[in-house]
Amino acid sequence: MNFEFATATRIIFGPGSIQQAASLAAQIASSAFVVTGRSIERAMPLLEQLSIHRIKYVPFGVPAEPTTAIAKQAIQQARQTKAALVIAVGGGSALDTAKVVASMLTNSGELEDYLEVVGKGKKLTQAPVPYIAIPTTAGTGAEVTNNSVLGVPEYHRKVSMRSPLMLPYIALVDPELTYSMPPPLTASTGLDALTQLLEVYVSNKANPLTDAVCKEGLKRAARSLRLAYENGANHAARQDMALASLFSGLALANAKLGAVHGLAGPLGGLIAAPHGVICARLLPYVMHANVNALLSREPYSPALARFDDIAQILTGNLAAKALDGLTWVRNLCSALKLPPLDELGLNEKDFPAIVADSRKSSSMKGNPVELTDDELIEVLKKACKQNA
Repeated sequence: MNFEFATATRIIFGPGSIQQAASLAAQIASSAFVVTGRSIERAMPLLEQLSIHRIKYVPFGVPAEPTTAIAKQAIQQARQTKAALVIAVGGGSALDTAKVVASMLTNSGELEDYLEVVGKGKKLTQAPVPYIAIPTTAGTGAEVTNNSVLGVPEYHRKVSMRSPLMLPYIALVDPELTYSMPPPLTASTGLDALTQLLEVYVSNKANPLTDAVCKEGLKRAARSLRLAYENGANHAARQDMALASLFSGLALANAKLGAVHGLAGPLGGLIAAPHGVICARLLPYVMHANVNALLSREPYSPALARFDDIAQILTGNLAAKALDGLTWVRNLCSALKLPPLDELGLNEKDFPAIVADSRKSSSMKGNPVELTDDELIEVLKKACKQNA
């Protein structure tokens, strides 16, 4: 068995660890480009720290899930400031945008030169400027991944910029920053983490290290996602979900995802819905399709036993089987009040194009079994029904 495992140069985790951010930044540079979410005010404690440490900074707010247009605007502004350090404080949108900015500050050309699927897919040749990633949500794990996901409205899809060089210099994860997340955001981000952990565990690219972090992350998400949704002041649950998110990022950066994320890419460019909601609505039906396909076409695949493992972790029942895990996921999605995808704008006429586009996704290549077009269309049909 051969595998590699790479992550951020340094990971700092723990309540109150945000207090270290400015002093860490001061050790790197005297100027910074700071990427935040739509509300720059939420980043004010960090910005005040930077001022105290005499670090000049230019803030940039990401108003929504990042698109190529938003990323280009940030890149242009960062290049003008000649920042020696990039800091992101926010959700996955801010972290992904900052990752692209840090990369484009040292690599020539246009953003499209480095985008997969819709661009030239060129490799980065220069290491990005140092980048500190500070998540304020618990879901994407973007603080330890080596890619950024950007929407491309003109192509109605989301694509990645990807390179081993894009791993952040420092990932600073403070669970206290997630305490103020409202229930819908807790649900969508937490379900994204759960999906990533689950898909990597059954991926055909899984390895012993990703197995370990996936199992631990799944255990924490299983016991704490609903608790954090129901009571955002549950500090133990918030810490569990911050770790589950971190572990999901560690896992996906070192293996591959699967058909859920393969479909979620084109879906995210087509309908206005949070990525985590799309993933969660697809997840139980992709699980079902995968288990059925494995039973009929690859009955001796070790992935089947992994679906049983997942069921046992999620339910806490050591006798649970794969379909018990599917039922657990469906019940969780119901408890977290996720709407079916047709209520979010998905139309059956779009199914063939979505499936065709999903074939181009790197995530689809990690699925434990190759699903047919008919199987993928059936997944989309069920995800559009309230009680499929």
